[in-house]
Amino acid sequence: MELTLLGTGTPEGLPRPGCPCAACALSVGTRARAATALLVDGALLLDLTPGAVLAAARAGHSLGGVRQVLLTHPHDGPAVELPPGLPAAGRVPDGRELSVISGHRVRAVPMDAPGTGYEVTGPDGDRLLYLPPGGAPAGVRPGRPYDMVVADVLGRPDAIARLRASGGIGPATDVIAVHLDHDVPPGRELERRCAAAGARAVPDGSTLLVGEYHAVPDVPRRTLVLGGARSGKSVEAEQRLAAFPEVQYVATGGTREGDPDWAARVSLHRERRPGSWRTVETCELVPLLAEDGPPLLVDCLALWLTDAMDRVDAWDDAAWADGGRRRLRERTAELVAAVRATRRTVVAVSNEVGSGVVPATPAGRRFRDELGRLNAAVAGECEHVLLVVAGQTVVLKE
Repeated sequence: MELTLLGTGTPEGLPRPGCPCAACALSVGTRARAATALLVDGALLLDLTPGAVLAAARAGHSLGGVRQVLLTHPHDGPAVELPPGLPAAGRVPDGRELSVISGHRVRAVPMDAPGTGYEVTGPDGDRLLYLPPGGAPAGVRPGRPYDMVVADVLGRPDAIARLRASGGIGPATDVIAVHLDHDVPPGRELERRCAAAGARAVPDGSTLLVGEYHAVPDVPRRTLVLGGARSGKSVEAEQRLAAFPEVQYVATGGTREGDPDWAARVSLHRERRPGSWRTVETCELVPLLAEDGPPLLVDCLALWLTDAMDRVDAWDDAAWADGGRRRLRERTAELVAAVRATRRTVVAVSNEVGSGVVPATPAGRRFRDELGRLNAAVAGECEHVLLVVAGQTVVLKE
């Protein structure tokens, strides 16, 4: 099957009309995106959008051979005049299958939100899954992987996770991100977000061959995310694993009795995580890194270091000089070695330190220095290192 993406943006398009945001300001020229619409083998049009005829012409195609127009959006699609010669737009009821005169078979996939998804099987047997904006399959049935999945990857990463868990997305599935909105700036940031989900974004007008192998973007096996307080580092770390069907979230902060502010912070983190993630509250990271299992998200190494310094009484000057320093270095070396040896996918979060403020106490300066050393050692064992500043992610190592 040959697939041409006449548009890859949200129904409002990108830039959004009248929107003054920075992402919309950057979405000009080749970065502009019309509302998502798919032309399959010149015969099947999935979603009728404004300017579809011109979009097809720019891509070197015509809509003259279209035999079926199907809608996916929860409404009847954008208010557009039906181009002359096109059949009336319709929708296949959930679970029903439609045979197109061109030889394509289309099955309507029920969604967990308003709208309709379509599974398209071409005359040659290639299989395509197209999902509407904001939608994920409801009750995904196990089956062989699709050759291509075109979906709202950034808006609904859990849809990708569900498809991976059910076998709908396999190692060779080409995952294309569409319904792209202004919540992710275009360019390198968009590419990085898509790659974290094992997907890619393509420009409007791109023609792709369903079933043609494309190397799936590599998800780094070990990633360290650094940042200051409220920089967005934890959100960044969570986004990197949002498309995985199962994640083990390791909270190193534990619980603090009688501290309502800490309880509120913990609750906020929990509410933000997907329901399929499993939380473990522990500072015993070495055994977790040594065993097999789903991806690990460790949040955070600064709290792990606090616990490690508590164990050796490192806050006391005399205890520090009398073996505390040596015992702490042994414990941190054990952790770094475990990061080096682990076979699991790991995303670790830590606080970046030493940006100018010198702690007033020897114990504070000791913690700052040891955290800096720990961050540097762990970064040396990670394939990917990110620094989050004011909500903006800078790639330090890739």
